Amino acid sequence: MLRRQWPGVPVVLVQIFGATVLAGAILAFLTLPTPALSTLRHHLTDPRSLMFQLTGEEALASQFRGIVQWVAGQFRPRPQTRANVPVTYTDLPPFGVNTELEQEVEPEKRDLVLQMIADAGFRWIRQPFPWYDIEIHGKGDYEDRRHEPYRSAWDKYDQILDLAEGYELGVIARIGAPPAWSRHDGTERGAFGPPDRIEDFVDFAAAVATRYAGRIKYYQIWNEPNVYPEWGNQPVSPDAYTDLLCATYHRIKAVDPDAVIISAAMAQTQELGTWNADYHGNNMMDTVFLQRMYAAGAGACFDIMAVNDYMLWSGPTDHRLTQREINFSRPIWLRDVMVANGDEHKPIWISEMNSNAAPEGIPDRYGRVTLDQQARWAPLAFERIQREWPWAGVTTVWFFKKATDAEQHDPAYYFRLLDPDFTPMPVYHALSDYFNNLEPTLYRGYHQETTWQMTYTGPWEDITSPQAILGSYRRTTTPGATLSLTWEGRSLWLHPGPGGGTLQVRDGTGKSRDLILAEAPLRLDFSLLPEQRQITLTVLSGEVSVDALEVR
Repeated sequence: MLRRQWPGVPVVLVQIFGATVLAGAILAFLTLPTPALSTLRHHLTDPRSLMFQLTGEEALASQFRGIVQWVAGQFRPRPQTRANVPVTYTDLPPFGVNTELEQEVEPEKRDLVLQMIADAGFRWIRQPFPWYDIEIHGKGDYEDRRHEPYRSAWDKYDQILDLAEGYELGVIARIGAPPAWSRHDGTERGAFGPPDRIEDFVDFAAAVATRYAGRIKYYQIWNEPNVYPEWGNQPVSPDAYTDLLCATYHRIKAVDPDAVIISAAMAQTQELGTWNADYHGNNMMDTVFLQRMYAAGAGACFDIMAVNDYMLWSGPTDHRLTQREINFSRPIWLRDVMVANGDEHKPIWISEMNSNAAPEGIPDRYGRVTLDQQARWAPLAFERIQREWPWAGVTTVWFFKKATDAEQHDPAYYFRLLDPDFTPMPVYHALSDYFNNLEPTLYRGYHQETTWQMTYTGPWEDITSPQAILGSYRRTTTPGATLSLTWEGRSLWLHPGPGGGTLQVRDGTGKSRDLILAEAPLRLDFSLLPEQRQITLTVLSGEVSVDALEVR
């Protein structure tokens, strides 16, 4: 194959080059988070698969080019991610999807959407609460008079929340999209431009938080303020967005102290903010925008950082790292900015993730993959996030479905999981198979005592303590209470809380030993080969507490 692609090149040189690249790929692969032995064995017998795991490329020529770029990248400064520190809000099931339920006219269709989301194994929806659709006609006016009979603008969102709760789906409320009345020039600066008065937006966000306090916990403030047109037909401004974010943060927290504030998702872009007269906007590199947000004081105004992470020109396994290229590894650079600003204990949530399966004839603005590639890549993306990014939390796929096919000539339409008539795309079935057959596993990093991958039996109680890792731990005094989990790595460590009880530690082979708790981290298990291993902790006596588990 190489010989056919490079005519005139002596076969021996092609063979030497190929062997060198393959050796580099193997060495590179071994520098990644330790792969399971069975996975490594598979890749060694299938070099093309190994190169895909490094480059996210499936064409042979692109794989060779990607390996060379990866090697060159090793001589550049590397982003700092602090992979082995405790990180908040990473204990939740990470499987989410974006919805546009407000666009569905019939309540029955909203019900069916959420039923299919729950059946597939998703645990979250990221749902817009558009300002223009709730406070429609003027400040403080929450009646919808666009059609008769008139009704409360809240009714639709009350029903969406009722349905989500019925299907046990968490809700991430995306707050944004100002009404025309909030700007003196209406939509002259674009439909997504910020309001003239930040206070008007803050009042609306507070109204949402007041109505749904105790029912919605996670609020995301705006979307993609670093790119056109999400900040309107005007230059993007990290300072102006920070002002809006901070004012909203403090107001929502005053209304609902338990609320968690998520920053707007940073769009993946490498442009440097130069005004572009052709489309009346400008895009600012996500890392630059975030650093300028920190400089403006944003670090005190969000609990969770968000980023959009599309697979635009290569697959989810692309490990090349350059600031000037956009690939699935982009969140690593945002994490580097957070670490540099002392925010390593905050997580990144990925608000939008998918690849685009636009058919021929539709512009490839977001890249172009086949329906088969889209179906294979989405589960791989979730797998990589869990294995390699312990600082990442909930990831929401973009998007579930549109209410109609009116946008089928727009390439963005082809991120969908379902057609408007509820016909599933292959990617829906692939994600459903992945979620419903997943073995929850702890990979490298800290894991809170409440993490979704662990199973407790017997009475355990959660204790709030400023001395605990991330402020809380879980304890029991009941003999026979258990904690069981699956992990993969080199060693598994228990960070106990107060108490000096005794545990029995039993691994998947049935071997067991007793362990007396102490304050220092205690090694529970060790694996020479990084295969998945099961372990069960059984309380024998005394007070036993779990503050964190750590895979090294």
